Amino acid sequence: METILLTKSEVERLLDINQLYKDLVEAFRYYSKRKERNGLRVRSSLKYDNSSAMILFPGLLANIPAFTIKNHTKFPSETPSIKGVIHLHDLYSGSLLSIMDSTYITSVRTGLSGAIGTHFLARKDANKVAIIGAGVQGTQQLRALSMLREISEIFIFDENKENAKRMISNLQQEIHSSFTICQSLDQSVVDADIIICATWSKKPFLFSNMIKKGTHITTLGPDEPNKAEVSAELIEKSLFICDDRELAVSMGAIGGVGLDVREIDAELGEVIDNKNLGRRNDDQITIFGMVGLPFQDLVGAWMVYQQAIKDEIGLRINFLQ
Repeated sequence: METILLTKSEVERLLDINQLYKDLVEAFRYYSKRKERNGLRVRSSLKYDNSSAMILFPGLLANIPAFTIKNHTKFPSETPSIKGVIHLHDLYSGSLLSIMDSTYITSVRTGLSGAIGTHFLARKDANKVAIIGAGVQGTQQLRALSMLREISEIFIFDENKENAKRMISNLQQEIHSSFTICQSLDQSVVDADIIICATWSKKPFLFSNMIKKGTHITTLGPDEPNKAEVSAELIEKSLFICDDRELAVSMGAIGGVGLDVREIDAELGEVIDNKNLGRRNDDQITIFGMVGLPFQDLVGAWMVYQQAIKDEIGLRINFLQ
């Protein structure tokens, strides 16, 4: 059987972001009703420059006849910092359907998934957004959130001001909002309705005395052990929603500050299915802690593979010859 090999540029051409958003909303709903085993994230430190290698598998959903195995590396000082590939296999035969670059799918599906959590939990009138960490994922979060709601003001804080300038340059033609580069973390969050954190931080930097009533926070940085962005005391005072309970404790925002599963109010898929589990009033502080799950890779990879067949894109190779 032939395997389709797809480069990053080919994946970018084949991925329909608007359709991916719709598919991910339904996928979160499916996932929180899951009966099969949860997807796994297995990480190993490479002991150089905080680098690591990780495997995410299996990406499974009941309505897709395939599964994914993704391997990627993280080198924080490199650009891009994350590199890897996704292997897409037939669910019933194990045949290798495709090998594709993972960086674009990972970036877009993470951006959309974070934006879904933000949109479902933030106040309906929330339109002032603080971005903490002006890297690739911070940019992708803004891009995705702007698809779902109007953003009037964007406050950017990054210790490297060149990153903040680059973010504005990349987004100002797409998002018609006012952009402010903030000189301090406090300045960036003081007027924000929505705070999105996408950093490499190992210590919490958001505390309850910094946050006004009714704010929503999406924390993306803690996706492996010993990382944290939001303090334990702020989580304890807020409605906390995660993408996966087990992973939020073992390597996400909950475990990163020494809390346990009792602080988790629901999974995002449960909130999508029953909005009564989400925000209860306009004064409540809500937090979405997202680790990132293998099924998100499957949703994107399956779409790309189907379109590659239709458009006859990609190199075909038979590994068993």
